[in-house]
Amino acid sequence: MHDFEQIRQQLTSAGFRLTAQVEGVVCVELSLERGTRHQSIFLSELEDDDGRPYLRASTAVAPITGLDARRALVFNWQSRVGYLAIGDLDGVPYLQLCENRPFEGLDAAEVQRLVLEIGGLGDRMERAMSADGDLL
Repeated sequence: MHDFEQIRQQLTSAGFRLTAQVEGVVCVELSLERGTRHQSIFLSELEDDDGRPYLRASTAVAPITGLDARRALVFNWQSRVGYLAIGDLDGVPYLQLCENRPFEGLDAAEVQRLVLEIGGLGDRMERAMSADGDLL
């Protein structure tokens, strides 16, 4: 993949449901567990300090109010995929599961795997932190 537009086109041709598209950002709506659960994954384009493009995949897990920061940091330490961060969602601070990948070396299969992996793991974390609920 050489640019964000190729990623957007690849997601569309692979049959992913895109619910929001603005320049440099796209939202993929995943349907999980036979449609009983849903998870939104946001893909955006970033640049590192050298100007190299990166793809960021992120999904909201839970509002940060009342969350155990220790559990989040333990997850960050143990995780082989993704990291946790705090980002605003409609003015509310949310715990976000994120992953960054350089465009260089990305192919269609890797983009699809990234969306499914971050979406699935984000949904499992959301379930664990919300007493089996579906926050988004």
